[in-house]
Amino acid sequence: MKVLHVAPGDSAGGSLRQAIRTAALQQEVLSFHDDLSCGPIAWGTSRERAAWWSHIHEPRLPEEFEAFWRRLETADERLVVWFGRHAASELAFFLALADRLRDRPFDIVDVTDLQWTVTRLSSAVLPPAGAVGVVPTDRLVPLIETARPITTDEVEVAAHLWQRLRTQNAPFRVVTPTGLASAPIDHFDSSILEQAAKEWRKALYVVGSAMAHNCEPYMQVGDVMLLERLVALVEEGRLLADGDPRDVRACRVRLPD
Repeated sequence: MKVLHVAPGDSAGGSLRQAIRTAALQQEVLSFHDDLSCGPIAWGTSRERAAWWSHIHEPRLPEEFEAFWRRLETADERLVVWFGRHAASELAFFLALADRLRDRPFDIVDVTDLQWTVTRLSSAVLPPAGAVGVVPTDRLVPLIETARPITTDEVEVAAHLWQRLRTQNAPFRVVTPTGLASAPIDHFDSSILEQAAKEWRKALYVVGSAMAHNCEPYMQVGDVMLLERLVALVEEGRLLADGDPRDVRACRVRLPD
């Protein structure tokens, strides 16, 4: 039977494709290009979602979003869905997919509890994976054969949670110990301000440091949305900017006196 692997993002998709090539399997990988951990989700069409993204980061073709869901809904292959519960984008992806497919059987590979040994300065550590996008390719290979059918109860729980989140329609969704939860537009502002200082710092440094701060124990947000909030803080006067804050590599920011 043909197999279609569904990956939560370009990074995860690239690693998974390499893992499948390493395992010498003739299987396809379909990457999900949206990040449902941010922005409105109450809208019902891919066209509206694409329009929102086009004002934030880059043009997103609604046809691309619609093609993704159409490919899943009409697939006659065995579907294998990959995700991790410690990354907001991947957990949102899984919940939305479970809600969308509902009665369509599929298998899952949940990497949340995966660990591997990394040697750092002569000490061995076991970092939890939490997200497919951070798992090394060689660690993905043996997971290919671990896919298991999702249960009806698991689908119902995931779909119910996603419907609740859609009703709340918050600007952000973040991982908590009990699952994914809605968060307000200023949820990450304190992290950005904590990485700024009275002296000038590169906007890239502030955004990168804030993103790292929000990666433990859960991977909550990406650089695109953090930059959007940095720009908003500049517009509100809570940060000062030397240059265009959207030019993250050239602009410097600091706290007001």
